[in-house]
Amino acid sequence: MADRTISGRQAQWLRGVLDLAVLALLAEGGEGYGYTLLQRLAEAGLPGMKAGTLYPLLNRLAADGLLSAEWRAGEGGPGRKFFALTDEGRAVLAEQGPKWVEFAKNSISVVERGVRS
Repeated sequence: MADRTISGRQAQWLRGVLDLAVLALLAEGGEGYGYTLLQRLAEAGLPGMKAGTLYPLLNRLAADGLLSAEWRAGEGGPGRKFFALTDEGRAVLAEQGPKWVEFAKNSISVVERGVRS
């Protein structure tokens, strides 16, 4: 079973990619609310995210016009705030996503060289 804890250093890594990861998850899956996004992040190999980190990020992305937000009545429970990618969010993901991938590849290369030496 995989270790689901996250170290302080790994939390820093996650903060560096979290906004793009959320945009990417919403691009591939349509809409979602906070809890489902936490689950999808964990399933994608980015565990340990706290609701207290994710919800302010979602609200900031919505305030920046990258996500739309809509409250909906819950089915037998409390209402939920659903988030979806806007056209501006798609444009940011299309522009910044490849830059992040290139950065990550370069970072991996440097770290792998160090580990091998």
